[in-house]
Amino acid sequence: MNGIVVVLVAAVVLAAGYLGYGRWLAAKWGIDREAVTPARRMEDGRNFSPASCFTAFSHQFSSICGAGPVTGTIAAMMFGWLPVLLWVLVGGIFFGAVHDFGALYASVKNNGKSLAQLIEKYIGRTGRRLFLLFSWLFTIIVIAAFVDMVAGTFAMKTAADGAVDTAASYAGGTAGTISILFTFVAIAFGWLNRKIGLTGVKELALAVVLFVLMFAVGMQFPVYLPKYGWFAVIAVYLLFAAAMPIQTLKQPRDYLTSIMMIVMIACAVVGVVVLGANGQATMTAPAVADLSALASNGSYLFPLLFVSVACGALSGFHSLVSTNTSSKQIEKESDMLPVGYGAMVVESFVGVLAIVFAAIMFSDLNTAGTGALNGGVAATPFSIFSQGVARGMTAFGVDSTLATVFMTMCVSALALTSVDAVARIGRLSFQEFFARGNDAAEDASAETTGLVHVLSNTWVSTVLTLALGLALAFGGYNNIWPLFGASNQLLGGMTMIALAVFCKCTGRKGWMLYVPVAFLLCSTFTSLVQSTIGCVNALAASGTAVIATSGLQLVFAILLMVLGVIVAYNCLKEFFTKKAGSMPDEEPEWTEMGRANVKAEAADAARSAGGEGVRG
Repeated sequence: MNGIVVVLVAAVVLAAGYLGYGRWLAAKWGIDREAVTPARRMEDGRNFSPASCFTAFSHQFSSICGAGPVTGTIAAMMFGWLPVLLWVLVGGIFFGAVHDFGALYASVKNNGKSLAQLIEKYIGRTGRRLFLLFSWLFTIIVIAAFVDMVAGTFAMKTAADGAVDTAASYAGGTAGTISILFTFVAIAFGWLNRKIGLTGVKELALAVVLFVLMFAVGMQFPVYLPKYGWFAVIAVYLLFAAAMPIQTLKQPRDYLTSIMMIVMIACAVVGVVVLGANGQATMTAPAVADLSALASNGSYLFPLLFVSVACGALSGFHSLVSTNTSSKQIEKESDMLPVGYGAMVVESFVGVLAIVFAAIMFSDLNTAGTGALNGGVAATPFSIFSQGVARGMTAFGVDSTLATVFMTMCVSALALTSVDAVARIGRLSFQEFFARGNDAAEDASAETTGLVHVLSNTWVSTVLTLALGLALAFGGYNNIWPLFGASNQLLGGMTMIALAVFCKCTGRKGWMLYVPVAFLLCSTFTSLVQSTIGCVNALAASGTAVIATSGLQLVFAILLMVLGVIVAYNCLKEFFTKKAGSMPDEEPEWTEMGRANVKAEAADAARSAGGEGVRG
């Protein structure tokens, strides 16, 4: 199969899904183009910050498009590229995009409430507390997996005598330097935009200039650090990214990252076309593998395919981004479709590109048991994808060194921009656990005392979240990924149930959620049970030797299953007992800040009316 055909067909299918099913869904649930969104009504310069459609899309896309669409799809290709491709397309349109858009929609319609706060409103306070605990544990797993990936990509390689192998380490060291610069450049870029109000072409032009400068400096001054040295650097970055106001670092960084991701996607598409024209885009990987042989080794198509692909088709993590951060940046309700549904469709397309390049690069894999590409580079999903796209870029005239550095930076940014969003959400989930109210705006100003006051402090909650995530990261992402995939999809299933309750309570149609809910719960609980059995067997075979990896994973797996069962039970119980149309969308005055704004508007209107009366 020629890779050009697959890319073209996938692009048409995904575009049709957005224009057809996405628009139909938005019309079915209802979009009020005149409504004042929570971002505008409750702007506070910290969490609620209205942004343009592209900026909000940039935040959503760069936050959700992490390592998943590359790592998950390529890892799942053990079953062949065709099953993975079909799940990415079907799952992306009817599962993932509906999930992301639905979570964003419900939050915007409820004054920017997080998913946990939505669960309290529609299911109950106990459900909220349990869900917050689940979310916090989940974010720790994601931090662990993605930090290990990024640090491993940046890490220097050493020669036999222990010296730095600069040739082998150059791409990672350069990408690391650019990532460090990225942080400071993003802060300056955001400050400058707020100061002089750059928009449109001028904003884009400044971003491009900054990119060129960062790459020029990075390629001249690569930083060579061992893997755990990069652990420390990333930890410091995450500490500030999770705790600082969103418009200071996260929002401008996401804008810059999205531009880089769009350029990467364009380069990948052009690369496939050029390689295809040269007869080098044949997908040599098997379309369907020997499933019976895989099953005999314990790798079953169900549920492993559906929890491994994760972000390329559906990711529960996306609901946390949609409700914790993106809903607080939506300027107009009409922006919800491109931000919620559109970002997921684009991510699915990234998953398709990963499948195509992995299938093309399959012929270059060293089959002698070394697990390396012919160039000697370890055949991780990241290296396969980055080298594949770099080869395509070289085919249309880009310098090979620049192409390799650019792609190394891109795949690292895919993970890094997600992990800083995860760190922020983990911190918010931890703080929210101690909140007494259920108002998206009032919790930040609520008075607390004693131990609760200390634990709910922004910096303390951030440090605790990162410390546990980094501790788990020492087990390596290969050990963590199956647990991440299962818990991620379980989170998606719980989100879908909560959205079904939301639709019923507000009188909206929710039948399009029922099949995804049933499928996700079945696949994720099956996978978690398998992970638990695997951890128990590893402990029995090795004893205390794997207590820090398999033992910790076993604890997480059991906790996630117990919490998942309880939350799912409570959601389903409320779904079958709630009356249709019994709880309308929140009005602005239902929040503390909303009440203050409504009173201020009423006072302004009264003064205006009085003034007109005097003039009359």
